[in-house]
Amino acid sequence: MSPEGPISWEIAERVATRIAARQGWLPPGRLRVLEEDFAELTADAEALVAEETGLVPLAGPARARVTDRPGWVVANLASFRRLLRPLVQKMEVAMSKPPPMLGPVPMRVPPQVSRNLSGAQLGLLLGWMSTRVLGQYDQLLIEDEAPEDQDIVYYVGHNVIELEDRYGFQPRQFRLWIALHEVTHRAQFTGVPWLRPHFLSLVNSLLDGVEPDPKRFVEALKRAVGQAREGLNPLAEGGLVALLASPEQRQALDGIGGLMSLLEGHGDTVMNRAAHGRVPQAQRFARTLDQRRRRRGAAKVVSSLAGLDAKFRQYEQGERFVTAVELAGGRELFQLVWQGAEWLPALTEIKEPSRWVERAGGLGRPA
Repeated sequence: MSPEGPISWEIAERVATRIAARQGWLPPGRLRVLEEDFAELTADAEALVAEETGLVPLAGPARARVTDRPGWVVANLASFRRLLRPLVQKMEVAMSKPPPMLGPVPMRVPPQVSRNLSGAQLGLLLGWMSTRVLGQYDQLLIEDEAPEDQDIVYYVGHNVIELEDRYGFQPRQFRLWIALHEVTHRAQFTGVPWLRPHFLSLVNSLLDGVEPDPKRFVEALKRAVGQAREGLNPLAEGGLVALLASPEQRQALDGIGGLMSLLEGHGDTVMNRAAHGRVPQAQRFARTLDQRRRRRGAAKVVSSLAGLDAKFRQYEQGERFVTAVELAGGRELFQLVWQGAEWLPALTEIKEPSRWVERAGGLGRPA
């Protein structure tokens, strides 16, 4: 990345890690137990998810990594930087052009000021999110860099223990419950060979169409940070990309929203089913986290920051979609969504599952 780019990644990391570092101290012994538990329970969760879904990851066993908040920031900043590469490159070109003239004096924010401001605003958002996230499988990581850091299931240890202590959760049950959801996402993206490249192609297509206006990007970040400070979820309506997007791009966002709603709804469904008999407190965990998320906003990870997650109600719609399709044709009918991109439901079909059921009948079942 050119040092003259539109975002100061150094400032973003500095601001985010400063916020993230405001976390309690964990005794080494307690952290070691957490790491041992997640190594064991992630493997258990993977076996339960494979049995429930039939999706077997083609990339081998999942690797669990317990990190602290600053570590989560660094990992997600790298992912976000790679994700935004096409847009950033377009913005670099736009910033290199002569500024518009209003009379005899060019009106333009100095590039260094714009870069620093973008980095600071991005850092504020990532820092805030680091205090919320519990686990993450990052489907946006691209395999051409740092292979040892690809295909990792992350757990933010301080946040997990903080919730366990605050609400009196049974630790191993809660940890298995978290692992079930994240491992389900890994099964989706590594057990369905075409899904990850299809998802990334949608993202790149969307970013290619966004106008490379650095000033607009800074303003979007500023508005998002202001909403976060008010206790709202600044990403609920599509994130930063939605703030930058034209009406045409918003239609593309709806397409991506349909996919994310499906994956989240499927993740919740699988988590609940696979937890049966293994996580007696699962309903309590779900109620508590739902109240926490509704009260202060869902701090989703890098996909939310880029505007790729569905709205919170779409997660619920995704779960209802899975239920409705299975009622109409059993699990065999739902499994057709993994056959190819043409079988994926649109956002309108997520909201009205009968439309997808009717279309699936028209597509015919693959041999």
